[in-house]
Amino acid sequence: MNTERIALVAVTLALVVGGLATLFAPAVVSGPGGAPGQAAVTTAVADGGLGSLLGVALWGVTLLFGATALIWFVLTGVVGAGYESPPNEYGLDEIQVRIMTVDAAEVVQDTVDSLPEGLDDVHVIAESPIDVRGATVHAVPDDFTCDAVRKGRAQEWARRSLDCGKEFVLYLDEDSVVESLDGLPDADIVQLREKPRRTGSNLSYLADMYRMGVQIEQRAFARLSIPLFAWGGGIAVRSSVEDETTWDRETLVEDTAFVWAAFRELDVTFTLSDAVCRNEAPPSLYEILQQRRRWAAGNVRASTMFPFRYELLTRVRNYAWALSPIVTLIVVPLSLLSVTIAYSGLFFVASMGLAVCTLGWFLLGVGYYGDDHHRWALAVPLAPVITVIHSMGTVAGILKPPETFRVTTKVGSE
Repeated sequence: MNTERIALVAVTLALVVGGLATLFAPAVVSGPGGAPGQAAVTTAVADGGLGSLLGVALWGVTLLFGATALIWFVLTGVVGAGYESPPNEYGLDEIQVRIMTVDAAEVVQDTVDSLPEGLDDVHVIAESPIDVRGATVHAVPDDFTCDAVRKGRAQEWARRSLDCGKEFVLYLDEDSVVESLDGLPDADIVQLREKPRRTGSNLSYLADMYRMGVQIEQRAFARLSIPLFAWGGGIAVRSSVEDETTWDRETLVEDTAFVWAAFRELDVTFTLSDAVCRNEAPPSLYEILQQRRRWAAGNVRASTMFPFRYELLTRVRNYAWALSPIVTLIVVPLSLLSVTIAYSGLFFVASMGLAVCTLGWFLLGVGYYGDDHHRWALAVPLAPVITVIHSMGTVAGILKPPETFRVTTKVGSE
């Protein structure tokens, strides 16, 4: 984490200093591939190196984010090409449901009410006693201790304390309203699909829609030696695999860390199901920043259990997502203020290509939601802002990682 923090601060300073230099004394900003005669304006600032500093920083970020985008295309278009979820081989009678919450009774009730008929073994694991119809509620004892904390501690208590005669344990977050579920395929770990639903903030919802476009890469994870992440809103685990792997580890990303530990220690299989959960999009910009902050910091910390190549990939991807909005915050204001920045033709092509990727990911997210949400495609002009909202939490997670698990605020059906 220290490496990313130092590099992020250094690149940000280079962009800010170079951008201010270009704003107050317009300069030629050049990068690799620049050719004589492409300069628009030349001043002493460029001779002093500040303009070039901005150019180098912009090129570095562009190449890094471009490499990350290329990896995404390889995962989605090559590794995951033609992936279809395997057919279900286990019925609902082979699933025990465990819904994790602190004390949000009304939110949990919506989730329990959404469960299909046939799921008759439903448990709510809470930090304090609550009333929920249609489920058995358990409060984690205060004196229960293990290495895991918060949600992971509750999951570990449930693993040790609840009798499970079912083939699978299905973990749902408190707000995981089940849209479709009629069984599970034959795999050790089954990831349910996600479609966040709108709550208080339209921009947070659009950022989650953008995330859904990027997250299409999940269809490649079943073909990787280790999945790159796991979403905790709905994940089913074969009960025997849960007992061998356990949740007993300190982490901010319990589900991803569990999957990585299972693949490291056991010979397991992973698949993406057709079943869908509708979790709440964060209700405010502050909440989405804190959520993404926890995800980024937790993924980087947990990546140390990976082989080196996977750890490097995970850390580079987080770093690239953190840097992507910084360029927007520098380049867009300069453009609005009509400050001329001269780049090589190659840089123009590269930057436009990444802009198209950003628009494409958002539109993929709109398409993923289906016909009823196609009107959200009208928000395409907001794509730069949406990207910033999506990624700023990653910046916060690198610069100031949270020390404890923080539950994202839920609003319930109201």
